Amino acid sequence: MSSTQVPPRGRAQLHVVQVVGSGSARTCAHVRSLAAGLVARGVRVTVCAPRTTEPDYGFTGVGARFVPLTDCTEPEAAVALRAVCGDADVVHAHGLRAAALAVPALYGRRRRVPLVVTWHARTRAAGARARLMRLLERRVVRAARVVFGTTSDLVDRARRHGARDARLVPVSLAVPRAPSRAPSPAADGAETDGRREKIRAELGATGRPLVLAVGRLAPRQGFGTLLTASRAWRGLEPPPLLAVAGEGPDRPALRRRIEAEELPVRLLGRRGDALELLAAADVAVVPARPEGRAVVAQEALRAGVPLVAVAAGGLPELVGDAALLVPRGDADALAGAVAGLLADPARRRSLAAAGRAQAATWPSEDETVAQVLSVYDELTAG
Repeated sequence: MSSTQVPPRGRAQLHVVQVVGSGSARTCAHVRSLAAGLVARGVRVTVCAPRTTEPDYGFTGVGARFVPLTDCTEPEAAVALRAVCGDADVVHAHGLRAAALAVPALYGRRRRVPLVVTWHARTRAAGARARLMRLLERRVVRAARVVFGTTSDLVDRARRHGARDARLVPVSLAVPRAPSRAPSPAADGAETDGRREKIRAELGATGRPLVLAVGRLAPRQGFGTLLTASRAWRGLEPPPLLAVAGEGPDRPALRRRIEAEELPVRLLGRRGDALELLAAADVAVVPARPEGRAVVAQEALRAGVPLVAVAAGGLPELVGDAALLVPRGDADALAGAVAGLLADPARRRSLAAAGRAQAATWPSEDETVAQVLSVYDELTAG
């Protein structure tokens, strides 16, 4: 990707404001990737996001201007955003909270600035909050010129709420860069095997299968179902170890269950080496409906790790036939799917190959940027 800043299509430089309402890792990583690609194509980019996101994601490091939206109330944030958007050609809000800030910031302007909204995930709520969220969804999607949904169900939901134009735009993951000095294939393979065995030894999975799950330890994330499934694995020979990477409010309750029921489970806490953990696993598990396109599922398929996941949300669309899908909340089905894979090396190899092939069909970062930029051009033409 070229880093030369040239105004696209021979016209004045486009100014795009990217608005982020929360510090979601998935959303911030996507916005950083988008900002880098747009800047490389000659677009002037301003990122408005919580102050805490800049140190972690370095939006200014890829050439964007950064404007923090924290330390103030939402009305104050909308006023600040209105000033930033004064000379914007397009405002692109990521998530409902970001869109809720952008809509009043753009209201009543003499020059209409098109609003694009990317709906990364559906907000889960109940009771009065659920009704409030539905009203917010309707307001946001009807104000937007274009709504991007990261899954087909989000696109359909936007259309039901009255979106003028709703499109499916899968969000790509950044592909880890290859090392600058590539060792020989034999040396590289030996080094990879060595790292894999070291990680397995650290986790206590030497001589036994390793099953990995990654996620926030919170209600409705499926970890209770996963622990129930792990009971059935105690009778396998050798019994697999279930490692769970992540932190959250349910950790104490999960820990009590593990100890009381003597489950073959280890809680790893928050980890920054998810890709290496996946590479060391025999099977990866996504035990609950993911929000948007499950990052762990994408990483597992790219790494060639057999995946067992729930048939919910955007997962079936994401993985196709490259993973085993089970009903949500069905511990017996989950236990059986994992046990079946552990007993069938040929099936694991087949799924690993299918996973890599499926991952190759997903858009690259460059393709995602080009697709989004084409919509910006469409909205600002003439």
